[in-house]
Amino acid sequence: MSAMPGITIYVDADACPVKDEVYRVAGRHGAHVIVVANSFIAIPREPWIERVIVSDKLDAADDWIAERAGPQAVVITADVPLASRCVKAGASVLAPTGKAFTDSSVGMALATRDLMQSLREAGAVTGGPKPFSAKDRSAFLGALDRVLVRLRRNAQGG
Repeated sequence: MSAMPGITIYVDADACPVKDEVYRVAGRHGAHVIVVANSFIAIPREPWIERVIVSDKLDAADDWIAERAGPQAVVITADVPLASRCVKAGASVLAPTGKAFTDSSVGMALATRDLMQSLREAGAVTGGPKPFSAKDRSAFLGALDRVLVRLRRNAQGG
């Protein structure tokens, strides 16, 4: 496929389990990828993949991504507050499980996150997230492909 001018995929990379999948799908679509982390992360040596290392200040990577997110951006993150900021900026936002954060879903995701944090702080045993699975990886691949096809179509006026 031809390059996707102006379309950038931002990866909140520090704990992202689908970086290889992002590279594979982006390469197929000709999208630019920016991997953002607060420490060195190895990336493939491709001209369309860029590494940005931010300070280790709390939320530095989130702030860097949120400042650049917009309608031509795809943001890959499991961080709900970052997802909310990017959705408000018009970006397409996907969790590593393939779940899309949208205007209609991000408010509930924030409320759930805040509730779970309050329960943990109160000492309630809430358990952690379920383990990342092959099904999650597959769902992510399909979701990222669909988002890039939609952005390409919109960019071409169709």
